[in-house]
Amino acid sequence: MIKLDPPPRVITFDCYGTLVQWYEVLEHEVAKTLRSRGKSDAAAYAVVNAFSLHSRRLTSEKPHRLFKDVMRIGFTAAFREHGIALTTLDIERIVSCPTIMPPHPEVRDALQRLQRHYKLAILSNTDDDLIAPTLVNIGVRFDHVITGQQARHYKPAREIFDYSYARMGVRQDETVHVAMGMYTDMKPSREIGVRAIWVNRRKENGNLDWRPYTEVSNLTEAAEILVPSGLNSR
Repeated sequence: MIKLDPPPRVITFDCYGTLVQWYEVLEHEVAKTLRSRGKSDAAAYAVVNAFSLHSRRLTSEKPHRLFKDVMRIGFTAAFREHGIALTTLDIERIVSCPTIMPPHPEVRDALQRLQRHYKLAILSNTDDDLIAPTLVNIGVRFDHVITGQQARHYKPAREIFDYSYARMGVRQDETVHVAMGMYTDMKPSREIGVRAIWVNRRKENGNLDWRPYTEVSNLTEAAEILVPSGLNSR
């Protein structure tokens, strides 16, 4: 179980998947595209997973790409592996998906509980114009919103974390990182030495090499850990 000594000043969050419905919306849009080509929508899960693999490579390459371009290149390649050539309309519809993603049902209440005790920050592999409408969808104010576009690096690179701590004016031991990503978030948290909570929404197997992290199934459970009874509000 995560220790709150020293007490954190800022709780940082991954956004897509952790707070909002990344996989749900993408799989819906991919399935719609597959059906429009006379293909079974059962392949939607595989297409999104293929994109995830392409995105690992694309976000690690230099020079830095905007995440919109990562999505364009990665989804074009993922669909091509399933015998489908995307039109410009297809790919731009998928690229715009982050702007319409709703929060998971428990997220707003959990964040409101946490913001009575901590500053809240988002640390996300995205672009500024993609995340702006996402923040409106979440409906909770964050003290800091830091993107890959601002940092010119993507998680799991250490540079985006160092950039974030400098921007927020905190040390890494004054934070706790809450995220769904094992490779993008738990791996660097372990390497940097940041306390971390893994939100295992998809009932996946974690990587023991990247512990210690505390595992929960949703944000309500994370909030219960971070706001024990008797904790004074900030």
